[in-house]
Amino acid sequence: MAAEAANPEHVPVLITPLIAAAAPVSGHWVDGTFGAGGYSKALLAAGADRITGIDRDPLAAEMARGMDARITLMSDVFSNLDAHCADVDGVVLDLGVSSMQLDRAERGFSFRKDGPLDMRMSQEGQTAAELIASVEAAELADILYIYGEERASRRIARAIKAAGPLETTLELAEIIEGQLPRAKPGQSHPATRSFQALRIAVNNEFGELFEGLMAAERALRPGGVLAVVTFHSMEDRVVKRFFQTRGGGRGQGNRFQPVQDEDAPTFDVLTRKAIQPTPEEIAANPRARSALLRMGRRTEARATPLEAKALGLPQITPSRRSR
Repeated sequence: MAAEAANPEHVPVLITPLIAAAAPVSGHWVDGTFGAGGYSKALLAAGADRITGIDRDPLAAEMARGMDARITLMSDVFSNLDAHCADVDGVVLDLGVSSMQLDRAERGFSFRKDGPLDMRMSQEGQTAAELIASVEAAELADILYIYGEERASRRIARAIKAAGPLETTLELAEIIEGQLPRAKPGQSHPATRSFQALRIAVNNEFGELFEGLMAAERALRPGGVLAVVTFHSMEDRVVKRFFQTRGGGRGQGNRFQPVQDEDAPTFDVLTRKAIQPTPEEIAANPRARSALLRMGRRTEARATPLEAKALGLPQITPSRRSR
């Protein structure tokens, strides 16, 4: 999920057009990025009979206590959603990082709050500090450039490695700020792209996205709906290509990528163009500003394997690491 409102009542982004496109909402839905449960509650109110919520963050389980009995929460990554349920009527994925993670300094996601350099959504595995310490400057630069689209990636990476072991978010943010021009009014914080890149790398977010889309395809019944909310252009490109590929729109091909025999489309695409928030929604919920919604309805065609490269996933390849 992307950054949520600071209040405990999570306002789900683009929920009105989502429910309108999925209507009539009924049956069993999967909220693959449960967080504070905003989408789950809205889907139940719209007519869903029950919800399977999935979240890798242990904090989600704490926040789910006392919620509607029709919600069952699984502590897992959403790429495993088809291991928990099948023949579901809908799947919703709200990508990125949530305010319950950003607002807690001890989680290490925010460049505005001093905390340990962590960034782990599951609170398990390698921390951001450990990742930085484990790679050479060239690979760190690739992470910042490929996952954060940071043009000054090599300069920033050299400065980070020259500073030695880092322990806190503000230490890292200060180093990054020192390598970039001061932000003008209205511009994002200089550390935004680098923190995004490290968070993506620590949590394998693009690998999760690809596997999650494939798991949703397997779990949905014919007629079931997949809805994905993204918050930056790289995520949206992957989701767009998924629906193009699985909706039978692979294009004409060229000498580098010849036309291949296509399987029957597994989705009817419901959003030929991504749905954007209205000015009214942005005014009421500023976190919605960069949100995009794409949706598809499952056909009767069987789910088939797909290579990640077909969706153009951003990747740090072995050849890049060895440079």
